[in-house]
Amino acid sequence: MNNGIKTALLLGLLSGLLLVIGQLLGGQGGLVIAFGFAVVMNFASYWFSDKIVLMMYRAQPVGPEHPLARVVDRLAQRGVLPMPKVYVIPDPSPNAFATGRDPRHAAVAATEGLLRILDEHELEGVVAHELAHVKHRDILIGSIAATIAAAIMMVARMAQFAAFFGGAGGRDDDRGGNPIALLATIILAPLAAMLIQAAISRSREFAADRGGAAIAGNPYGLVDALRKIEAAARRVPLDANPATAHMFIVKPFSAKGLLSLFSTHPPTEQRVSALLGTA
Repeated sequence: MNNGIKTALLLGLLSGLLLVIGQLLGGQGGLVIAFGFAVVMNFASYWFSDKIVLMMYRAQPVGPEHPLARVVDRLAQRGVLPMPKVYVIPDPSPNAFATGRDPRHAAVAATEGLLRILDEHELEGVVAHELAHVKHRDILIGSIAATIAAAIMMVARMAQFAAFFGGAGGRDDDRGGNPIALLATIILAPLAAMLIQAAISRSREFAADRGGAAIAGNPYGLVDALRKIEAAARRVPLDANPATAHMFIVKPFSAKGLLSLFSTHPPTEQRVSALLGTA
């Protein structure tokens, strides 16, 4: 099964999970509302995904003379890609992501913290990785997953809020008031959404690492950057929305043991080993 088919199935599962939540919470009426919500979320994420995510992180556009824009322009030409829009995020934690619906409507964003700690060779590695996501058309997939996962988490929180104030109890089971179903929605829905996100992201990070090394001409800048970013991000974590965590080049927060099942990125050392194997 290729990545495109696998991703389509996983995104279908995300939408299906939203429908299941609607059915559990509101019966047939809830299912209809959830279907409409899923359609709106998919439409909004397709046309406005870049604007939604960039606004979420207060990203600011930069002109062609900015050092980041010059690196993006040089590598976009090398990768035979249209020049993306370039943004800087006012955050001290080092990280970066790409977003947009296709290569002609793409954006690359990096934090101030990333620009502060990386030299030009390392920055090229990071930018090449993000451009590989653009070239592989991962950016739309990631944005849709982020939007629907955020919606699922929001619905689960609303269910939790309703349960706390007794608003979801006292109805018969046929109308969606089953307390067991409500509890399952509150606990399992966000976890399932995170697992689906992780499955989408992990395989694509390895592919983007390989593609970035090809665009940059070697893997060493990205290898050095990944190690440096991870070390610095542990000291200065990024306050990221969990629904968008998979979009960043390095996970904004760390998890160990069982929690690593919900990690949206492979371990950095696995990525480094794979990259050095391409050298």
